[in-house]
Amino acid sequence: MIYNESWTRFEVIISFAFSSAQGGVRDCGSAWQPCLIFYHQTPKPLLVPEEWAEPGGALPLIKECPGQSFQAWRLLLHLKSSLTDKDDILLEPYLQGWDQLLNFMESLGTMVSFFSQKVKEKVVLIRDLSLKHSAEAHGNRGPADNSRLQTPASFGLKTGVYRSVRSMVEAELKTGVVNFSRRTDSGCRTLLRLHRSLLWLKLMLEGLAEGPDADGRFKTPGELSRDAYKVALAPHHHWVLRQAAELVFLALPDRQYFLQLVCVQKQHEAAPVLRIIIHALTLVHAQTQRILAEHDMLELP
Repeated sequence: MIYNESWTRFEVIISFAFSSAQGGVRDCGSAWQPCLIFYHQTPKPLLVPEEWAEPGGALPLIKECPGQSFQAWRLLLHLKSSLTDKDDILLEPYLQGWDQLLNFMESLGTMVSFFSQKVKEKVVLIRDLSLKHSAEAHGNRGPADNSRLQTPASFGLKTGVYRSVRSMVEAELKTGVVNFSRRTDSGCRTLLRLHRSLLWLKLMLEGLAEGPDADGRFKTPGELSRDAYKVALAPHHHWVLRQAAELVFLALPDRQYFLQLVCVQKQHEAAPVLRIIIHALTLVHAQTQRILAEHDMLELP
C-alpha cells in the first residue's frame, strides 16, 4: 500500500528543501497552478517514498534540475497526491502531473507539439468543465472568459463533482453528458484520451530505463516512442495521424538529452530514477483504468 508515513516524510523533505534557505525568487506556474517559493542555492536531492524502491535496492535521489521547466520531483509529488484517496484518482493533482508531463514533452522540440498540443487542450477542457460546473453551482455564470473565478480553489477540482475521477464519472453519467455511441466533449471522454497518452509516455520511459540489447545497442528515443505509440495510441488514430506521428519520432533528440531531463548523465544513473517515475505512472494508470473499465468507458467514441 502507498498510504503510510513515508509520504509525510517525502512532503516534509520537499517543504524544508524549499523553505529553509535564506533568500529566494518567486516562481509562479500558469494560471492553473499555485505559485511556489523556491531557492536556487545548492539544489537538495529529494528522497522518494520507501515503498517505491526496488526490492533490495537503494532509494534514488530525485534532484532539482536548475534551468528547466520539467522537474521529476514535482511530477512525482503530483502523482502521489492524485493517489491520496483509496480506489480513486484526485483530478487536481492528476492534471498538475500532466502540466509537468507537458513540460517534459515540450522540452523535446517543436515537432512534439503534434502530441503536446492535443494533450494540453484536453487538460484545459477538464479544468474548464470543472470551472463551469463550480460557477453554475454557486449561481455565478459570469463572463465567458471566467474572469470572476481566477484562483485554483475556484476551479471546483477540490470539492466539486470534478474533484476525482469517480465523482466525475458518476456525475456525468447521471446528467447524461457521456454518450456511448457518438463523440461528446465530456470529461470522461477527455480523460480517456489523456489516459491513453499517459500509457504512451509510460511505455516510452520503460524503454529508456532498459539496458542495451545483446549487441550492446540502446534503442533510440525515436524507436522507443514509435514502439510505445503502436501499442497505446496508433490503434485509436486514423492513417493520416499515424503518418504524421512518424515525423515526430524522427525528430526526437538523442538518449543523452532525455537523461539530462532527469538530471543525470549516465544510463546507470538514469535507470533507478526512471523506474520510480514509471512506478508512479503505473499506479495512476492502473487505477484510472479500473475506474473507466467499471463503467465500460475504455472505448468511448
